[in-house]
Amino acid sequence: MKYKPADRIQDLQYFGEFGGVNPSISDSSTYTFLSAKTMFDTFEGNAEGCYLYSRHSSPSNLYLGEALAAMEGTEAANVAASGMGAITSVLMQLCNAGDHIVCSRTIYGGTYAFLKNFAPKFGIETTFVDITNPLLVNEAIQKNTKLIYCESVSNPLLEVADLEALSNITKVHKLKLVVDNTFSPLSISPAKLGADVVIHSLTKFINGSSDTVGGVVCGTKEFINDLRNVNDGAAMLLGPTMDSLRAASILKNLRTLHIRMKQHSHNAMYLAHKFQEDGFKTVYPGLKSHPGHETFRKMMNESYGFGGMLTIDVGSLDKANELMELMQERNLGYLAVSLGFYKTLFSAPGTSTSSEIPIEEQKEMGLSDGLIRFSIGLDNDIARTYEMMKECMTKVGVMDTEMA
Repeated sequence: MKYKPADRIQDLQYFGEFGGVNPSISDSSTYTFLSAKTMFDTFEGNAEGCYLYSRHSSPSNLYLGEALAAMEGTEAANVAASGMGAITSVLMQLCNAGDHIVCSRTIYGGTYAFLKNFAPKFGIETTFVDITNPLLVNEAIQKNTKLIYCESVSNPLLEVADLEALSNITKVHKLKLVVDNTFSPLSISPAKLGADVVIHSLTKFINGSSDTVGGVVCGTKEFINDLRNVNDGAAMLLGPTMDSLRAASILKNLRTLHIRMKQHSHNAMYLAHKFQEDGFKTVYPGLKSHPGHETFRKMMNESYGFGGMLTIDVGSLDKANELMELMQERNLGYLAVSLGFYKTLFSAPGTSTSSEIPIEEQKEMGLSDGLIRFSIGLDNDIARTYEMMKECMTKVGVMDTEMA
């Protein structure tokens, strides 16, 4: 029987300590041992099933990690207090002073800032390339390159990485492929396509309610154990620990992810077609006009669609801001960063989530002033939403009456 990613989550069953349908929350920072030897063995990593200290792990965090590993089809997973906590732990675990990274030129601004401004303090250098061009990726590899880093669907330009092609490159050069899959949970399964490590910001679609910050690293059991090692594990020593209460909350929301992603994708596809028909420069992987459409289609788990993220260009930052403020006033969503909320969120990434990237580099990669990034919500009547958005666009002058 062929299992879909959501089926693997559904098939996990936990009981609370008193028979509850949700697992009990472990509200403890430290754990007792019945013998001193067991404590010693646990510090040495030789006591399976024993808990040491919540910075290392906790029952609640392990439940969530197990579910996320099942979703991504990896052996294990380690949750973190934020997406950046997951990303930085992986990069610091895999790289030493003198190492080199090949990275997509269009990535989340926080990741870019870490690689461009922070990692060089530790002697780790990065070359940023067009990740959609395997030839350029291959040419950027140096003798000291340790890994290729990309996002399945990039933030904010929605470029699609050919993960199978990148995996082939890493195999030839004996590198690791690290993939941030935040924009496409369930839709794309990077580990199945050859990724060695899969990362998510749990803050976004996976949690879905914009009330929690979190991250996860999915990979082999050996790599996850290395991250947690008390002597040299980056996740243990840097301390990006997720709180047990938050882990329990995300686990409950994870159960409905498959339903939410289908609706996010349905609504985004509808709006993308409408915006494109209206003459806007519209970027959405589900459109045949998207350069990465066929790449996404060959990688995707079809049930979940092409995701909930799209962009349009309205010509200028002033017009973008005016439109977003009016859409917020009309209760069409929120002028806010982040994504994956039940309401639509919109922002101008050049001055927000990608502001860490210098202006000249934004222009070089095609990040224009008038670009609006939409995280499309779970609206019940998306046709009604479109008509209301069209009224706003007409009022601020980015859609003329003939287009409307």
